[in-house]
Amino acid sequence: MQKVIKGLLIGLSLLSIAACSKTDNYPGPDAGFMGRILDKTDPEKGNFLTETSGMQIKLEELSWSATPSPQTIPSKADGTFKDTELFSGHYRVTPTAGAFWPVAGEELDIKKGNNTHDIAVTPYLKIVNLTHRFEGSTLVMQFNLQAPVTENLPRLLDVQSFVNVTKYVGSGATIPQYTSESTMQKIAANWSDAIAQRTFEIRIPDIKEGRVFYARVGARVDDSYKQYNYSEEITVQLP
Repeated sequence: MQKVIKGLLIGLSLLSIAACSKTDNYPGPDAGFMGRILDKTDPEKGNFLTETSGMQIKLEELSWSATPSPQTIPSKADGTFKDTELFSGHYRVTPTAGAFWPVAGEELDIKKGNNTHDIAVTPYLKIVNLTHRFEGSTLVMQFNLQAPVTENLPRLLDVQSFVNVTKYVGSGATIPQYTSESTMQKIAANWSDAIAQRTFEIRIPDIKEGRVFYARVGARVDDSYKQYNYSEEITVQLP
């Protein structure tokens, strides 16, 4: 009896090993999807001003399911996106989770190989007329805000400075002492002519001498994501 049981156990073990060693015959990812995120209000100037993971491209593979689980591609700091590990198919593509007006998804085919497609969005806010100067070791940045669309614009929250030692600068890449409550200006108001005419000023004290820094300012509204609309980066150095 013991020999029979032992034989059965050995047989089951061999079957288990054989099952585990089967080759996965399903094809792997065969497509890439990449492109630029454009500022619809200024297409000639270039990419939407964002940061690494400042927004996402949501993909829903409709050729797989009518109600597919979405996957996302995070934005890069230069306003581009890229994913080279996708399956070819028919997708709904939607920019989301960023500081821009909601956009309806568009359906398109992502084919085998690399696919390039640009996506345009309208920012909630734009930072214009940015200037900077030093007063002693304090960096002073002045700027104005514009709202491309004012109707139903969410309530404005605040403006803030961001400073880093690389060009990757934003809410996720900044030196804490230069991005704090003291360098934030709360707005907490709806858009108005007074805000449009106001010159904002942010003062960042104790900039270290002799070092090159990259700085920008951001403004945000009280939507679901509370991401920042950014200025371009500026290079600053205290002699």
